[in-house]
Amino acid sequence: MGLPNVIPVVLSGGSGARLWPLSRENHPKQLLPLVGEKTLLQGTVARLDGMEGLGEPLLVCNEVHRFAVAEQLRLLGKQGQILLEPCGRNTAPALTLAALWARRDEDDPVLVVMPADHVIDEGEVFRGAVTRAIALAGQGLAVTFGVAPDCPETGYGYIQCGEKLAFDDEAYALARFVEKPDRETALAYLDAGDYLWNSGIFVMKASTWLSALSAFRPDILAACSDALAGVSQDGDFVRVDRQSFERCPSDSIDYAVMECLAAGLSGLSGAAVIPLSAGWSDIGAWDALWKVFPKCGEGNATRGDVMLESCRNALVVSESRLVACIGLSDVVVVETNDAVLVARHDATQDVKKIVDRLKAEKRSVAQWHRKVHRPWGWYDGVDSGEHFQVKRICVKPGASLSLQMHRHRAEHWVVVTGTAKVTKGDEVFLVSENQSTYIPLGVKHRLENSGIVPLEMIEVQSGSYLGEDDIVRFDDAYGRG
Repeated sequence: MGLPNVIPVVLSGGSGARLWPLSRENHPKQLLPLVGEKTLLQGTVARLDGMEGLGEPLLVCNEVHRFAVAEQLRLLGKQGQILLEPCGRNTAPALTLAALWARRDEDDPVLVVMPADHVIDEGEVFRGAVTRAIALAGQGLAVTFGVAPDCPETGYGYIQCGEKLAFDDEAYALARFVEKPDRETALAYLDAGDYLWNSGIFVMKASTWLSALSAFRPDILAACSDALAGVSQDGDFVRVDRQSFERCPSDSIDYAVMECLAAGLSGLSGAAVIPLSAGWSDIGAWDALWKVFPKCGEGNATRGDVMLESCRNALVVSESRLVACIGLSDVVVVETNDAVLVARHDATQDVKKIVDRLKAEKRSVAQWHRKVHRPWGWYDGVDSGEHFQVKRICVKPGASLSLQMHRHRAEHWVVVTGTAKVTKGDEVFLVSENQSTYIPLGVKHRLENSGIVPLEMIEVQSGSYLGEDDIVRFDDAYGRG
């Protein structure tokens, strides 16, 4: 007997601040290959592959990340739709958008709701647990998964299990959710034996979620319904009305609905929890990443050009140069080409405080890497100084930058590999390897790669102001204003 129509819903709205400096607000952890060759987002999208009745994935992400998310979906060879959030409003509104969109044709699929930044080592075990959850969801239950704790973890929320379900003796009624505890409370949960780590993964019919939301948070449902009433589609992108969504209250799935179902606050069917032992981790901070990395006999985990001497239980990540550590224990060292983090394992939850300070000081290192991804390729800020900036630019085959103009800077382009098709004012011409061209201030211009190999070039900017907001676009293939 086949499974009902099942839609993987991937929530990709987080900023991953606790994994700074690898994770940045505009290129967060779910877009990075932190564990294995796939990014966390790609691993999540592919996690249910092989299950019966599986529909195309539905992704919910921040509008800023839309091109990176679409590209990662394309590299997986998958099609799907991407719902764009104009701003972050937590997981309950994100799931509400997905459920309303899934029901637009009067279908009522089962939604398998997965955050985009988790790691699950045992995919077959996970898919087996999801299959059981789908059966419970078919009876109107909202199902979540709890992970058996193996230590008094203070970085996770917890779920308390109630009585076993009469029709599935491996599942439990959901008693309550509890927030991240202090160590003493976490030890008590571990001793009690009926508490599990909150996985943040949910399985339920779209109608189950919407009915519960109507009962407990009609304000969220109304705001999301209004946002979708003004929907527009741009290829695979689904854009909701910004003003309506900005008015939506912020709340999590746990507190908006699941806690209320567990407490029996309505006549609706309840919530259930299935214990999960599938090598789950939410990679919420550097100490969690250290736990899932392969380690040497001294407990050290490394990536990149790293040399250790007399170190124990260290996580050392190098992105751009040799990092050498001597005589260190229980530390995290992360190097990128524009920032370095050094922290104790037990303090990695506080990395977010550094990010908050960087934002308060309006330092771009909180939002951007030196290498910035664009829908047409990427650029790397190689050097900068007073009135000048040097970038290395790569344009994908068949891609083009917008037709644009700058009010405060001129640009000098030198082609390193490939051939550039250049629009400069009324001229259109080719620039080959080892050739260059100059774009004066105030002149309309466009850069295109009409070849079959990547176009790489060096751009030297000069002028009184070199910010990325000094771009006046006249035409853009990617719909940017």
